[in-house]
Amino acid sequence: MINKMLLPNRYKIIGWIIFIPTAILGLFLSVTDFDGLSLNAKVFALINSEFFGKRQFFTFITTDITGTIVGILFILGALLIGFSKEKNEDEFIAKLRQSSMLWAILINYILLIFCLVFIYGSAFYSVMLYNMFTVLVIFIFRFNYVLYTSTKSMSDEKYN
Repeated sequence: MINKMLLPNRYKIIGWIIFIPTAILGLFLSVTDFDGLSLNAKVFALINSEFFGKRQFFTFITTDITGTIVGILFILGALLIGFSKEKNEDEFIAKLRQSSMLWAILINYILLIFCLVFIYGSAFYSVMLYNMFTVLVIFIFRFNYVLYTSTKSMSDEKYN
């Protein structure tokens, strides 16, 4: 049974083209105080809450949207990679995809529990920020690694 919810294979390449630069840019922005890429814009906010400030609902605010754009592109690229068909999509690959997703969710929540126990204060905000992306990242790397090792072992068996 082939999953009809998967995107065509060609979207995987587009996903990698989006994913790699935004991953690098996102890591760069998260570890530096570089303001050269600041992009301020007036945006609609359902809720705007500032530290020690007032809470606003359904309002327009001016803010730096660089992180928002990078985050959206990162998620879009990761979704295109993770949910595009392989060239030869079959039931074995579907099973690898399913087990990789379950594995990624389990590892993600184990890491989150660890961080809940040992990380506090404003550092925990960073943990939650990264946690938004870790399920997709773990899934992509686990799925591609298992797919690579299984196809490599199958090709090795073919020649023996």
